[in-house]
Amino acid sequence: MGIKIGCCGFPVSRKKYYGEFNVVELQNTFYDLPSIDWAENLRSEAPGDFEFTIKAWQVITHPASSPTWKKMRRKPRGDTSNYGFLKPSNENLEALRETVRVAEALKSKIIVLQTPPSLPYSRESVEWVREFFSKASDIAQGFILGWEPRGEWSKARELYDIIEEFGIVHIVDPFRATPHLGKGGVVYFRLHGIGGSEVNYRYKYTDDDLKRLHEIVSKYSVDREVYVLFNNVYMFDDAARFKRLINS
Repeated sequence: MGIKIGCCGFPVSRKKYYGEFNVVELQNTFYDLPSIDWAENLRSEAPGDFEFTIKAWQVITHPASSPTWKKMRRKPRGDTSNYGFLKPSNENLEALRETVRVAEALKSKIIVLQTPPSLPYSRESVEWVREFFSKASDIAQGFILGWEPRGEWSKARELYDIIEEFGIVHIVDPFRATPHLGKGGVVYFRLHGIGGSEVNYRYKYTDDDLKRLHEIVSKYSVDREVYVLFNNVYMFDDAARFKRLINS
């Protein structure tokens, strides 16, 4: 169906970025959920056909012990122990509602949930993650929820069942894992560099890497919409090179 190429965040001025790509995954929505006014202004500034996907507010996926919480200017309300790890708590679900309101202002259709390696994998956590997505599907009705699990959850046997049951898009780095294709017509890749453990942000993709990526992406783009979002230090240049390769 097609391939959409972009970056995780704006690595250059927005004006320059809009001239090169037609999609971006916003990262500031993860660190400090912005206001509706900010989202509406950004939407009005961008070209009409430009697409924003958003990374969900970190309090939903990361516990208060996460170092990224220290970057938040606006602390969430309620008991901080109820946040993070996709717990089906009132606090997490309200944070998801706030994230959805920002997504609505941006006219986004995809919300990315990226869980840390520290998300426990146990019988108990399987049940609470399943309950979270059961409730999240109603809260985010009309949106596509994508989940990028890390650590033990990335290989959990229950992962595919949850993706199937709730129509979640399985987000992976295509050089590290193969996505489980659920019911939706979207494939979503986030590229974090080759080598290292789960990420290697300082990696610069070679021409051979991009040719291999093209081969991977082409398998899915026949009947699905494929998002390719680079998330490394050289993401703007690498994404632009990949775009030229796709268009050649």
